[in-house]
Amino acid sequence: MRRRLVISYLLLMVLVLIALETPLAATLATRETDRVRADRLADATRFASLAGPALRGGGPGPLEGELRSYDELYGIGAAVVDRDRRTVVASTSWQPARGTRTALDTALSGQQSSGPESVWPWVDGPVVVAVPINDGGEVLGAVVTVTPAGPVRRTVTAWWLLLAAAGLLAMLACVLTAFGLAGWVLRPVTELDAVTHEIAEGDRGARVLQRLGPPELRRLAASFNHMADVVSDVMDRQRAFVAHASHQLRNPLTALRLRVEELGPSLTDPDGRAEHRLALEETDRLALVLDALLTLARAEREENERVTVDAAAVAASRVAAWAPLARHRSVTLCLAATDAPAYARTVPTAVDQVLDALIDNAVKFSGAGGVVTVTVSRGEDGVVLEVRDTGPGMTESQLGQATERFWRAPDAQNVDGAGLGLTIAAVLVDASDGRLTMRPGEPRGLVAGLWFPAPAPDGDADLTDPDAARPPAARTPTDTAEITGRR
Repeated sequence: MRRRLVISYLLLMVLVLIALETPLAATLATRETDRVRADRLADATRFASLAGPALRGGGPGPLEGELRSYDELYGIGAAVVDRDRRTVVASTSWQPARGTRTALDTALSGQQSSGPESVWPWVDGPVVVAVPINDGGEVLGAVVTVTPAGPVRRTVTAWWLLLAAAGLLAMLACVLTAFGLAGWVLRPVTELDAVTHEIAEGDRGARVLQRLGPPELRRLAASFNHMADVVSDVMDRQRAFVAHASHQLRNPLTALRLRVEELGPSLTDPDGRAEHRLALEETDRLALVLDALLTLARAEREENERVTVDAAAVAASRVAAWAPLARHRSVTLCLAATDAPAYARTVPTAVDQVLDALIDNAVKFSGAGGVVTVTVSRGEDGVVLEVRDTGPGMTESQLGQATERFWRAPDAQNVDGAGLGLTIAAVLVDASDGRLTMRPGEPRGLVAGLWFPAPAPDGDADLTDPDAARPPAARTPTDTAEITGRR
């Protein structure tokens, strides 16, 4: 944008300079040529007043000495010719040049002749001047001078170079002014772009300075800041509502569950006991949903603080934590990772929470005899993790809906879960500037892929902090109920 503005200013300046300097350059060339022509006409007129005796046959007289001295002093060839075009007297360096015949024709007709009208730097022709010699109204001959145009061309060229230098200085000043003006105009836009990226990265407190640029852009900055304040306030209210509602519902839900439990001993009918068991399961399911909502609210409120963690160590920890549940469900859970550390830059607890959600889903839907494989590798300027299962997988349309809140596949409506696990995982991955992808496995199953950026090459402070790279403490699967969800 700045380049286009500067180019437009420079183009306008070039057009103005061309419009002003072109006629000025032509005027300077014409003026210098007219000065030389006027001098030569004056000299030729003086010679014509002395040429009368030479043409009447009385001898050259003082005219020959005048022409010789004139030639030696100025280097200008001159000659006196009669009406038959015969040379009567000539200077030492006299030589006819281009335009001499035309000039003599005009002079012998009784009129003065001088040409060309203007001497241009690229024209080699001389300045030819011819004056008639009159005696009582009769034309006896003519005086013709041939002036080399080199000095005139050099003078004109010097003037033109001076104009070009002035134009270049003007263009340089225009460029500097254009850069300053473009910077002043675009600085609010640049600031707005930078603040937009900062807000998109999670810094919701970033705002645009309202003292930059023209008034229209200052008003735009004020409007943007107001919009950012309103959006931030709405987001805070929404998240606070979810967190408060989830928290406030826990106490009544706990009290309700206790009362339902107390009804158990008083039930003697088998159908009543079955309904009592289903009621307890529903309260547990509702508690699970509330825990997931609290986790989602905390994840979305995350201010994108970054820590450096060893993804390989975290993956090993989570596989070890989920191994008992996998054995209980007759599912083989294994880890494929290198012994070398695989450092990733993420928000706190992102890797372990996302792996918990993915491993939970994979173990839950692989079924007895299934295999769940967790792999960790380094590549693409970051760390790549994959959770591969041998379950039923999902269709292409289901993959596009899997991270939506409370979404559950049609064939998993009665499976335990809140439908928020993948939503929370997607929020944490996005906050870490990572990527979450899911694709069908071969020959069946689902492959969930994760990519997290690697730390900066200069080694952030977290790498020197022993707590930063230490894997989180192992948690049992029951401790991760808050992030359990359906694909």
